Amino acid sequence: MRKTYIQNNDLSRFADYIGFLGDITTDSETVRTEDALGRVTADTVYAKVCDPMFNAAAMDGIAVCAERTATASEKTPLVMEEGRDFVYVNTGNKLPLRFDAVIMIEDVTDLGDGKVSVVAPAYEWQHVRVKGESIVAGEMVLPSGRKIRPVDVGAVFASGNAEISVRKKPVVGVIATGDEMVDDASLLADGKLMESNSRMFKALIEECGGVCKRYPTVKDDKAALKDALTVALGETDMVIVNAGSSAGTKDYAVEVMGETGEVFLHGFAVKPGKPTILASAAGKPVIGIPGYPVSAYLVFELFARPVILKMLTLDCDGDSASVKAVLTRNVVSSLKNAEYVRMSLGRVGGKLVATPLERGAAQIMSLVKADGLLYVDRYSEGFEGGSEVEISLRKPLSQIEKNLVIIGSHDLVIDVIGEHISVSSAHVGSMGGIFAMQKGECHIAPVHLLDPASGEYNVSYVKKYFPDEKMVLVKGVGRTQGLMVPKGNPHGVTCVADIAEKGLRFANRQRGAGTRLLFDYMLEKCGHKPAQIHGYEKEYSTHLAVGMAVEGGAADVGMGVGSAANCLGLDFVSLYDEEYDFLIRKEDLKDCRIRAFLEFIRSDAFKDKLLAFGDYTAKRLGEIVEI
Repeated sequence: MRKTYIQNNDLSRFADYIGFLGDITTDSETVRTEDALGRVTADTVYAKVCDPMFNAAAMDGIAVCAERTATASEKTPLVMEEGRDFVYVNTGNKLPLRFDAVIMIEDVTDLGDGKVSVVAPAYEWQHVRVKGESIVAGEMVLPSGRKIRPVDVGAVFASGNAEISVRKKPVVGVIATGDEMVDDASLLADGKLMESNSRMFKALIEECGGVCKRYPTVKDDKAALKDALTVALGETDMVIVNAGSSAGTKDYAVEVMGETGEVFLHGFAVKPGKPTILASAAGKPVIGIPGYPVSAYLVFELFARPVILKMLTLDCDGDSASVKAVLTRNVVSSLKNAEYVRMSLGRVGGKLVATPLERGAAQIMSLVKADGLLYVDRYSEGFEGGSEVEISLRKPLSQIEKNLVIIGSHDLVIDVIGEHISVSSAHVGSMGGIFAMQKGECHIAPVHLLDPASGEYNVSYVKKYFPDEKMVLVKGVGRTQGLMVPKGNPHGVTCVADIAEKGLRFANRQRGAGTRLLFDYMLEKCGHKPAQIHGYEKEYSTHLAVGMAVEGGAADVGMGVGSAANCLGLDFVSLYDEEYDFLIRKEDLKDCRIRAFLEFIRSDAFKDKLLAFGDYTAKRLGEIVEI
């Protein structure tokens, strides 16, 4: 019988949801200690032997009886005879029973004929590792439930334990579903998608300490899914069913789980990841995870990871560090769901700043780029730009501190720079970059803003928005703005006016983008208005996104740069040569991150990469213009 509990939005307390699973700890097994790194101890580990097993020299020198050296001094050196008063020892040697101290060889003067002199008395057990100093037989070396580190491996082996009892790795079955999914890029065609989630789950499961068993992708068929789930339940400790958890006509996951076992909850007020399913079958946890990549990742982190760690008797609390950071833009809540927003982080002017990345559930690259996650409660109205928020880190803070924060206009050159320098970037358009720079939220603002009155790029805007500050424009690249159209230019597009007059579907850039300002300027010059452009309100945040809209048939034409058209194999109608520059505060030129940036963009390697894209010129690349 299917059972559904009331939704609970305190997602940080997943234990409340998995209480019905009872004791899901895995069995134990014995492994060689030297192979135990990363495993979890099943029992307390006690020392079988002492370390060291005898009184051992801790230095190279001579072993002596400390009491007999009491009279030694610089004024009255003590002469000692080998065999009677001392013996030579090396580090780790056992001390003869009659000796209880070691004098370092550097403090011994060799007099010849088996005699030495010392000028300072030794104290009892000086430079000696006494028996059991490190480990005493019978003492606890590791508690149960400890994840074994490299130092633990050494300590356990030193204690005489060549083998160790550890928790068996939980075996997690992963069943991907969907008629549209393929495993080979050569099979991609219209309506087909790469099945990448199960590969991500495999990596996440192994990161947790489990073993992933991937099953063949199941088509959208209820009986096939039920058969696959039954097989997986017989071979694994836990099952993840990916996709098919929503309410579509081919979404059978919740039905199958209800018939196979018991559904405890279907649907969480969280975004992305709302169609999550928590269930149990054959005494094992079964989790239905939505198909969009970002949803899949977040739901795994919220629900699957804690279950795997519970099986290993590990505590998931404190897994992720968090920091306080200042928001660069407003983050608005939907007031329907809690939401996890991917964030880009960097330190600018002594403060940690956080910029929201793309919020779509299918935006897997936003996960790759994300430095952290911002949790927005469903009952919150969101957060205002400039406010301090708590970010759950997804990368080490030490790495984030090195980020060069670039906010402004997008170009392929930013991606090239990011290959060689640690970069945190957000594509908010040229004016967005200007405003971010005003608020001290970025190191560099890429801009390409045309002054219609003078025909000059960028300078007038810097003077207008930074009248009392010392700013510089680092000259970037020359590039061509124009219209991206499908191969062969089937609609015969030659100018901006054609878009309105031929009723073509247009892919537009976001408000504040220099490309959009240029398009609006050219549209006005040819006597047309935005209302005449089909698709004007649909915004794309990068040139490549505009190009993909054209390449994929969502638009007939889009405004962008020639290099993006070249990358995507589109035809290109050149309209305007422009300057894409980097706005920086003059005082920041001494920042090591800015210096690394300048060194790279002036390099031959960078110029060669630009020329390979086509369309770019680099006549003044790296030149500094003070304003």
